[in-house]
Amino acid sequence: MYRFQDVARPAATAAKHFVGAPLRMASSICPQEYAAPSVETSVPGPKSKKLLADLSQIQQSGSVQLFADYNKSLGNYLVDVDGNVLLDVYTQISSLPLGYNHPDMLKVLDSDENKKAIVNRPALGVFPAADWPMKLRSTLMSVAPKGMDSLTTMMCGSCSNENAYKNMFMKYQRDKRGGTSDFTDLEKESCMINMPPGAPKLSILSFKGSFHGRTLGVLSTTHSKYVHKLDVPAFDWPMARFPEYKYPLHENLNENEQEDERCLAEVEELIEKWEKKGNPVAGIVVEPIQSEGGDNHASPYFFQKLQKIAKKYNAGYLIDEVQTGGGPTGKMWCHEHFDLETSPDIVTFSKKMQTGGYYLKNEFLPDLPYRVFNTWMGDPTKIVLLDAILKVIKRENLLSVVEKSGDVLMSGIRDLEAEFPALINSTRGRGTFITFDAADAKLRDDIVKRLLTKGVQSGGCGAVGIRMRPALIFQPHHAHMFNDRLRQVLTEIK
Repeated sequence: MYRFQDVARPAATAAKHFVGAPLRMASSICPQEYAAPSVETSVPGPKSKKLLADLSQIQQSGSVQLFADYNKSLGNYLVDVDGNVLLDVYTQISSLPLGYNHPDMLKVLDSDENKKAIVNRPALGVFPAADWPMKLRSTLMSVAPKGMDSLTTMMCGSCSNENAYKNMFMKYQRDKRGGTSDFTDLEKESCMINMPPGAPKLSILSFKGSFHGRTLGVLSTTHSKYVHKLDVPAFDWPMARFPEYKYPLHENLNENEQEDERCLAEVEELIEKWEKKGNPVAGIVVEPIQSEGGDNHASPYFFQKLQKIAKKYNAGYLIDEVQTGGGPTGKMWCHEHFDLETSPDIVTFSKKMQTGGYYLKNEFLPDLPYRVFNTWMGDPTKIVLLDAILKVIKRENLLSVVEKSGDVLMSGIRDLEAEFPALINSTRGRGTFITFDAADAKLRDDIVKRLLTKGVQSGGCGAVGIRMRPALIFQPHHAHMFNDRLRQVLTEIK
C-alpha cells in the first residue's frame, strides 16, 4: 500500500539495569529490552494484590490482572510492581505497536511544541491548530487504505464505530432524498421526540461472535459475550452467522466453501426480511478477523461477496479494523489481504493507531456541520505519537518483521498441536495475529495461567481461544521463546 523508505537509524539508547533480569544487546528494531522473562513471585504478586484491594474500594476492579511498573517495562517485556518480567504477547489488548518505552516515542516529549500540544488540548472540530491538516496528511492519511480520501478522528474504537454508523444512516437517508439534506418540517419535529420520519427505522447488519464496542448503539452489533449486553436495551437489528471453519483448512476445503455460501445466503435473506419489516439495512459491519469473539477467520471470497451484497442493497460496507489495523497481520490493514474490488466504504481504527477514528469514502461524509461531532474529536498528542510510530515502522520494515516472526510462531504452535492433539487445535492467523484453541474453556484458562508462571503474558478470546497480540517489534527469537514456554506448559499438563 505504501513503500518503506530507508533512512538513517539513530544510535541505540544506553540501557539501564532496571530489575534483576539481564538486558539484551540493543538492536535498531528493539533498542533496549530484557534478555528473557524472569518470574520472582506469583502473578499477581503481593504488591499487585494489595493495590487491587485498594483500587477495589474505589471502583469495580474485577478485570484487573496485575499492576504494572511502566517505568521499568521495556520493549516486548512488561514488568509488574512485584518485579516480574513478562514476555508480553498481549500488549495492552493489541494497542502497543512498538512495545514499552521505545526511545523514538519518548523523544517526542523532548519537543516544547509537543509539550504545548499536551497542555493546550483543542476542541478539534472548532479550534484546530494551524498544523492540524499537515499532521493528518503526514500520519493517518499517509497510510490510508487505497481509495479512501476522507477521515474522521475520534477517541476510541467504540466511539469510532458508533459515529461511523451515523455516517451510514445519514448517507442512506440522503440518497432517499435524492442526494440532498433538505429536511421537511415534519422530519425536524418528529426527530425531537424520537419518532419517524425524522428518526427513521433503519438497521445495521452484524455477525454472530462480533465485537464492535460497548457503547449503547454499537452494543446492538456486539455478540461476543453476554456480560457486555445484559440489562441494556438493544435495537431490532439483524445478526447473520459468521463462517465457522473446520481446521486444518486444507483438509476441509469443500465444507468451508459451503459454509461461506450458507452465511452469505443468510445475509441476503436477513436484508430482505428486515426490508419487509420496514427496518431496512443501511449498513453492514464486519471485522476482518473476529477478535474478541474467538479470532474467527473468513476467506477473501467471503469478504468480496459480502461487499457485492452491500452494494446490491445500497448498504454501507464498514470493516472494523480497531484490533487488526496498524500492522499485526503483516499488512497495515487486514482487509488488504482480501483483494476487494474497491475499498470498503468505511474503515474504523484505534488501538495500535493510538487515536480512534475512521476512513471513509467522500460520499459518506455528512454535508452539514455538527452531524458527527463532539468536544475533542480526537487528540493531537496521539497523532504526534503516531508520527513517531509510522516512521519506525517504515525505517525498520516492521511489517516484514511481523511476517517472519508470525511464520515462526505459526509453525511452532502447529508442531505443538501435532504433538499434543488432545490439548490444543485449530491454529490460525495472519502475521503475528495468531490464535490456537484449547480442548475446552477450563484447559484454556489453565494454559494462560501456567504461561504466566513461565513469564508470558497472553490472553484469551472466544470460548476456548488463546490469542497472541505482540508488538510489531516482536522478533523470531521472541517467537521461539514463546513456543518453548508453551511446550513446557503443555508437557506439564499432559
